Amino acid sequence: MNYAQILKSSFDPYFQAPLEIWEGFFRMCKVVSVKKGIIIKEYDATENYFYFIVEGAVGVFLWKENTPVCLDFAFDGQFCSDYMSILTGEPTPLYLMTLEDCLFLRMSKEKYNELTQMPIGKIIRLVAGEVSFVDKQRQQIELLTKTASQRYHLLLKQFPDIQNRVAQQHIASYLGITPQSLSRIKREN
Repeated sequence: MNYAQILKSSFDPYFQAPLEIWEGFFRMCKVVSVKKGIIIKEYDATENYFYFIVEGAVGVFLWKENTPVCLDFAFDGQFCSDYMSILTGEPTPLYLMTLEDCLFLRMSKEKYNELTQMPIGKIIRLVAGEVSFVDKQRQQIELLTKTASQRYHLLLKQFPDIQNRVAQQHIASYLGITPQSLSRIKREN
């Protein structure tokens, strides 16, 4: 498997860097397999890694009133981490859990910081940060302006096979509804 080419292909829609840049990025990573249901970043801990998902799915969660709330998903070809913790160097109440068996390119926080001090690394970090910001703003706007049914259809459009990859309870949590409400929405459509 050509991991550098996979990295390049995933990032090309946002910024096209030569393959050798991604080969350098890959050399700073370790290939890691993690089974489904494993917490890769603990609640109230400091993030130590930056992940690129080659295969699999990860959920970002927060505890609210003794219930996990799903804040975000990441799938094949996407980066994930508790980025707030990476940036601040402090623990956060977020935790990350594999929702499928995953194959990651895992980079330590130290290597990530080293990479982002290089000129091309600064560009990659800026572009990734901007894409992430736009995605989160879009998610917040949809949560406040769309119905649960509309948000569900937007989620299916963004991730067409999510129903086969992620438990219904996590999808419902992400949408801000109960699993029963999600079942009703699915029946109605």
